[in-house]
Amino acid sequence: MLQSETPTGEPLAIGSPYQGGVLAYILQSGDPGYVPGETHGLIAAAADQSAGIMWAVHAHRWTFVPGATRTAIGSGAANTDAIIAQNGAGTTYAAGLARAYNGGGHSDWYLPSKDELNKLFLNRVAIGGFHSTRGDQPWCWSSSEDESVENYAWIQYFVNGDQSCSAGFKDPTFRVRAVRAF
Repeated sequence: MLQSETPTGEPLAIGSPYQGGVLAYILQSGDPGYVPGETHGLIAAAADQSAGIMWAVHAHRWTFVPGATRTAIGSGAANTDAIIAQNGAGTTYAAGLARAYNGGGHSDWYLPSKDELNKLFLNRVAIGGFHSTRGDQPWCWSSSEDESVENYAWIQYFVNGDQSCSAGFKDPTFRVRAVRAF
């Protein structure tokens, strides 16, 4: 199968089932990792892995994670690795839970970076399954830590797309939607 086709032979389209999830974004010229003539992008899990989980374990909610401040497309996996290196194995925090996800039998899922999470927001209708009403806790964690305040990480509001740093440090409970690159 060509990389520019779905399992049914149809052309790739945002919202199509693909490689264990839902096609969420196709890299465009100017995106980090874009290669002319090749099709690469992001696959989102079909549903949230949690309706509410902390970003970091309690012991690390006030500390910087070395190497987890990247925000660009393509940086979520490295951020996730850095967060796990600091917080240890387990699924009691956002990055650990995203990494443990095994959708479609794939084990390379991760917590999206700030910019990757924004692509999920922009394509949320086609991807589906996002909570976008105030009563449904519509905030999602990214893997991007604020580079100037050690106890803040970036979140996205799926009601209107606002991105901000978590006002309650890294221990409020927000949603997690794992992604993987292809």
